[in-house]
Amino acid sequence: MSTITESRTAPFAPRVVALEITGACQLQCVTCFAESGPSGAHGAMTVDDWRRVISEAASLGAREVQLIGGEPTTHPAWPELVEHALDLRLCVEVYSNLFHVRSDWWSLFTRQGVKLATSYYSDRASEHDVITTRPGSYLRTRANIAEAVRRGVPLRVGIVSVLPRQRVTEACQELRALGVRLIRTDRARRIGRAALPVGTVTPSELCGHCGHGQAAVLPSGEVAPCVMARWLLAGNVRQHSLGAILNSSTWRQALARVPARAHSPCDPECNPASDGSDCAPAEQEACNPKYDE
Repeated sequence: MSTITESRTAPFAPRVVALEITGACQLQCVTCFAESGPSGAHGAMTVDDWRRVISEAASLGAREVQLIGGEPTTHPAWPELVEHALDLRLCVEVYSNLFHVRSDWWSLFTRQGVKLATSYYSDRASEHDVITTRPGSYLRTRANIAEAVRRGVPLRVGIVSVLPRQRVTEACQELRALGVRLIRTDRARRIGRAALPVGTVTPSELCGHCGHGQAAVLPSGEVAPCVMARWLLAGNVRQHSLGAILNSSTWRQALARVPARAHSPCDPECNPASDGSDCAPAEQEACNPKYDE
């Protein structure tokens, strides 16, 4: 069992807690920071563990939880976790690849307090599918983006530039034409599957805002300042409470290892609070210029 030493500084109260509930995904994107894919697993955390973490996040004053993976909807208990968070008056963002959406899931996505986020790479199927390594992913994701917009589901989309001369600008234009209002772009971060050489830990690739109002819980139960900063571990929620970890000297030490950067935006996948953490659909309709290309 790891040692958690209580910090004497002011208590850390996260606004957003990202819950990486699985490493499984139907896709196997070439830039995936979590190196997830079809052979990924849900990890050591049980459903009761995740429910407890969500309750602890609410008690710490968090406003939002983000379900991420992997593909969070591959976890059989993801609807239960969304419902639990909503019962605690938390907002919930589901970061999904939108490759597969069951018809009965839309009733949950359209609940007040639920938001969607997804990744998009190009307005051309061939280019998009090369990055996801899954033929047909462009058409399915595009169709479900259009359906989310049609149903009025608050939605943000992140475009990561991966390939030379990738059609990022055209992808933005296509998304706007579909009715998406919140779009963010970024370069590929050399983390996880995109690390060069493979397996390299490169803190300089972090945006510098990891742990600023946010924390992440990985499938193992380990807590990190961000899903992108997954090697900066501060404790495990299967052994200690989330509050004890976030107010420990170990957490402060992890934050101190994040390189400080000014005006460097977070990766689109790791920043659930890009709309100010406000769940109101009206707040998300106005496109913020600083998140556009």
